[in-house]
Amino acid sequence: MTTDLTPALRERIVNTIRFLAVDAVEQAKSGHPGAPMGLAAAAFELWHRHLRFDPADPAWPLRDRFVLSNGHASMLLYSLLHLFGYELSLDDLKRFRQLGSPTAGHPEYGHAPGVETTTGPLGQGFANAVGMALAARMTRSRFARDGAGPGQHFVYAIAGDGCLMEGISAEAGSLAGHLGLGNLICLYDDNHITIDGPTSLAFSEDVAKRFEAQRWHVQRVDGLDHEGLSRALEAARAETERPSIVLLRTTIGYGSPNLAGKSKTHGAPLGPDETRATRAALGWPEEPRFFVPDDVRAWLAQRIAEKKAARAADDAALAAWRQAQPELAATWDAQRARRAPADLAHTLVAGLEDKKAATRKHSGEVIQRAAAALPFLVGGSADLAESNNTHVKGGGDVGPAAGEGADPYAGRNLHFGVREHAMGAIANGLSLDGTFLPYVATFLVFSDYMRPPIRLAALMGLRVVYVFTHDSIFLGEDGPTHQPIEHLDALRAIPNLTVFRPADGVETALAWSWALEHAEGPVALALTRQDLPPLPRPAGVDADAVARGGYVAREADGRADAVLVATGSEVALALAAAEKLAAQGLGARVVSMPSLERFAAQPEAARRALLPDDGTPIIAVEAARGDSFWRWLGPKGLVYGIDRFGASAPMGALAEHFGFTPDQLAARVLAHVRGA
Repeated sequence: MTTDLTPALRERIVNTIRFLAVDAVEQAKSGHPGAPMGLAAAAFELWHRHLRFDPADPAWPLRDRFVLSNGHASMLLYSLLHLFGYELSLDDLKRFRQLGSPTAGHPEYGHAPGVETTTGPLGQGFANAVGMALAARMTRSRFARDGAGPGQHFVYAIAGDGCLMEGISAEAGSLAGHLGLGNLICLYDDNHITIDGPTSLAFSEDVAKRFEAQRWHVQRVDGLDHEGLSRALEAARAETERPSIVLLRTTIGYGSPNLAGKSKTHGAPLGPDETRATRAALGWPEEPRFFVPDDVRAWLAQRIAEKKAARAADDAALAAWRQAQPELAATWDAQRARRAPADLAHTLVAGLEDKKAATRKHSGEVIQRAAAALPFLVGGSADLAESNNTHVKGGGDVGPAAGEGADPYAGRNLHFGVREHAMGAIANGLSLDGTFLPYVATFLVFSDYMRPPIRLAALMGLRVVYVFTHDSIFLGEDGPTHQPIEHLDALRAIPNLTVFRPADGVETALAWSWALEHAEGPVALALTRQDLPPLPRPAGVDADAVARGGYVAREADGRADAVLVATGSEVALALAAAEKLAAQGLGARVVSMPSLERFAAQPEAARRALLPDDGTPIIAVEAARGDSFWRWLGPKGLVYGIDRFGASAPMGALAEHFGFTPDQLAARVLAHVRGA
């Protein structure tokens, strides 16, 4: 390690971090300077002495992960990335918050090198870090031997008051303590300030006791005491059975003579006058802006070289592990590449062609087959595994559920408890780690509880599969609280999220196949509680039909007088109604459309081959609002859906009450077509 880090040089480095943040926010005329100013000393200590990374290779799999959960402090991260040699230039910092710049207002995964996850919605990054730490422990369990191999890194997070106020942090923190994630270390930026003023306005809990109650290792350190922080981090790494949190007492806007410790520094530039005063108070030159002293550059260049040398030593140890454990190494490489067998789709479909069952049960059978073929597939449910059919038989449990004496991280079944919000964000962390492809499950109506992490998964393009069962009013007696109405449309409104609502076993298996082999972002499966018959597919429908999003399930005799387009359980309903319409002299084509997103991605000619634009009435049938269909229906279109909440009753009574019987649908279509 470099030996010439004098107190004066340390202070210049820390002030460089502070003023890069101040200058960027001033130039952008927006941003959050206060947290970077208060955290600069602690963050530098973490990055300089403790964090393992190679700026030339941000994806190095043995690196420690760093998550800035309070993402509004993004200039803290960007300053560190720039100073520690990542491919983020001073010009990039000068373009903070500008269109096309990698230095977005909040850290965005895939935009700036070294950003491990998109943060900003408070608490999400904290829960992502839990998922990353869990992935590391599961990786270590599977692949490391005799202290050598992957998965032995640490996950460090910085979280603010807002992160800990958000309920997701309580959910994720509780599960992290329960799982004993000793490789997770959080620094809590305890600056006592929120946007509205002091935290005492709305936050008076004892954070230390809260985390102690959640089985965390808790320490307190002054945010300017770098030696105390270093000792605390060493103690945290030595605590292998519990996650650690270090309560850092900091001053927001540190160095500002008039605004330090005040909420005005949280989310607005200091302003020209206060910036000048802060420079004077900390002995920083007025010009140039975005100043990095030569001795700071020189010292950091040495430290970067040492980081790279440490990486070389780690790589040499990994190479020795590869030589000693060639089969484990090959499996690890295959998992990180997420390699699937060429015949996966056939494997998943076989035997489901003629089977009558709920699509949640078909999905459960598919999961068993997929788990056997794909060792990187892991997942679980928010305390609904039996209802969601998501338990991998013989896969083993993760955590204390693995049983006394068993390796708690060797299993594949994750028990998230009743924590949908944290479950979604932890799944994002698992996916970001790169070794596993996670699936998570709950009832479709409870997708509301995890919408923020679903949105972030879509924003980041993460591979996560959501298994949402009990997908309509036809779950029956549980009533309107559990019967989704608006949820399919709400999910379809999220960009880059692909939603499948399969109609039988074949569609379910092929939706899973697409999610596992071809998806470039998250995929949601909406599955039934009730049994569905296998569809009588016409000749010529190939295995890619589901991947294309839609296909003709029944062609009209002669010219189609109407097109019925349906999803999920309503495809069989539409087929039955089409038979009744034929008996009354009206020819109806039936289109099964398991995924509107996949349909929208097809060429226009392919779309129009299914849903013509020649004035033929097109009727969308879905036991939900169905508003997502309007863009495809044309001037004579109709959505045959539900625009009110459900009711508590047996499934048959609900079908009759809401008009979802073949006779009722046929009558409405006939009236619409003949009145059109």
